[in-house]
Amino acid sequence: MTVQIQFPDGASRSFDEPATGLQIAESISNSLRKKSVAIRVNSELWDLTREIDADSSVELITRNTEEGLEVIRHDAAHVLAEAVKELFPETQVTIGPAVENGFYYDFARDEPFTQEDFALIESRMKDIIQRNEEIVREVWQRNEAIKYFKSIGEDYKAEIIADLPEDEIISVYRQGEFVDLCRGPHLPSTAALGHAFKLTKLAGAYWRGDANNAQLQRIYGTAWANDQQLKQYLKQLEEAEKRDHRLLAKQLGLFHMQEEAPGMVFWHPKGWSIYQSIKQYMRQAQEAHGYQEINTPQLVDLSLWEKSGHADKFGEDMFSLQVDERNYAIKPMNCPCHVQVFNQGLKSYRELPLRLAEFGSCHRNEMSGALHGLMRLRGFVQDDAHIFCTEKQVQTEVADFITFLHDVYKDFGFDEVLYKLSTRPEKRVGSDEDWDRAEATLAQALDDQGLDWDLQPGEGAFYGPKIEFSLRDCIGRVWQCGTMQVDFSMPARLGAEYVGEDGNKHVPVMLHRAILGSLERFIGILIEQHAGALPFWLAPVQVVITTIVSDADDYAAMVFDKLTAAGIRVELDTRNEKISYKVREHSLQKIPVIAAVGMREAQEGTLAIRRFGSKNQSAMGVDELLALLIQESQPGYVDDSLNEQTAGDTK
Repeated sequence: MTVQIQFPDGASRSFDEPATGLQIAESISNSLRKKSVAIRVNSELWDLTREIDADSSVELITRNTEEGLEVIRHDAAHVLAEAVKELFPETQVTIGPAVENGFYYDFARDEPFTQEDFALIESRMKDIIQRNEEIVREVWQRNEAIKYFKSIGEDYKAEIIADLPEDEIISVYRQGEFVDLCRGPHLPSTAALGHAFKLTKLAGAYWRGDANNAQLQRIYGTAWANDQQLKQYLKQLEEAEKRDHRLLAKQLGLFHMQEEAPGMVFWHPKGWSIYQSIKQYMRQAQEAHGYQEINTPQLVDLSLWEKSGHADKFGEDMFSLQVDERNYAIKPMNCPCHVQVFNQGLKSYRELPLRLAEFGSCHRNEMSGALHGLMRLRGFVQDDAHIFCTEKQVQTEVADFITFLHDVYKDFGFDEVLYKLSTRPEKRVGSDEDWDRAEATLAQALDDQGLDWDLQPGEGAFYGPKIEFSLRDCIGRVWQCGTMQVDFSMPARLGAEYVGEDGNKHVPVMLHRAILGSLERFIGILIEQHAGALPFWLAPVQVVITTIVSDADDYAAMVFDKLTAAGIRVELDTRNEKISYKVREHSLQKIPVIAAVGMREAQEGTLAIRRFGSKNQSAMGVDELLALLIQESQPGYVDDSLNEQTAGDTK
């Protein structure tokens, strides 16, 4: 028999008998064989060792691709599990997927793992790699698989399989004596994994994410295509640790969190200043783009969430209570409430698009183990808005929003934006025809802007597809912030209508959009992006005036009053301390401008100016400084000659 192989570039090869991915790669070049980790056969990922016995379209997946890294990380998880089983035989293995930048495996073990165990486990993982154990895919019957895993004491694996349909064919992978339930694909052998991996941290996790189930121990790791990538990532982790917004918040007195209110923020004056600056900036920007600000209730009858579909989709994540025999929910999002505002009074097509914006306070019952500073909260505020428009207006509204979003991100210092289009999930509302039109509209808007974007199949909201806008920060991390979602379903479910040009009633299209996402999370991102040294326009204290001698106190107070009257956020430091001590203390607080005054400055009407991150000092008149600071107070102001801070100034 002849097997015809078609490649993505149009080239093809013929084989006289069934061929594996390894053989196909080797037929092209030996180097490609070494780089390949999996093969896509007719859109399905396969192991390189599986035989292709029919004409097929194939694509070889190499180590440096996103899919290739996922295979490497999945293999690293299996090698981790094998190492743990060899070192601690009483341990049960549960699940171990690849995740962004790495992998993890959850283990059931009475005795807790410690960080000190990592060196021992990593050493055993390297031994397994050195053994070059062949990784073999086997297909078992469901009941056979349950019986096997129970026989070796792996009750969690048996439970996973027992939940599958009776006629399900089970694939397992064997490497040495270790057998794991898995769909694959995997590398041909453990040696192909290489040594570019490292275990990173421990965490707790509930079996199947349910707090009512047993608590497991999760070991995280990272794995890469080569040692250079691993070193770069570990350096990024080290830098991220210096920039941790939770540590910087404590150092700078921005906010705190405590056990009595898990997942909620206690804002301090300086942190609240940042919050209000961002909120006022967004309020003015939205008004300039035709949005009208509203405010909706926190507590809403559960029936509204049932009509909108949120109760069915997010019921477990909603906080609820009963009052006067009525069931209420604290709103987890704002969209159904915005429809209620739209519904007050019948709208005409002439009033569309109607853009309603809210700094909406939302609460979600996130699992305690998932909470992480400002990045994952139970209580947060979104810069949320909903645009009610006709279907003909959708394209223009989406395009205008993308331009608006870029301007905002640029003002906050983010120039690199990543775009992903998330399409219909398996569990959704609305007709396929509506989804077809909505997905096509978003794809066209991205294309019309000339943007490169990635597709995320199945990752859309339950009511519509969405564009996700992500930011890449200065150390290479990606943060998903903005979103634009097209919704043909919810307005109809909640009775939204307008009178069209034809005099008939029509259901508007509802665009869900956010730019920052959660204000709290965005502040966390900003703190880490700037290592706590926020741009002048956002800094909670922009200038500190500090005296060198007490005789200059009156002059310092006069300067303080003048800057304060001009809207500059100023502190006055007339303590009887050495100037070197005061300068160091204010530098640790990352205050952008320190203005020192002594008798000479008082007599000359000047200030000795030192900027954060600079060792240089310059003399400047009060009016000259004020004019410069007013200019720098504008959102997005950048002057590289004034910004001498480097990545090392994070102490």
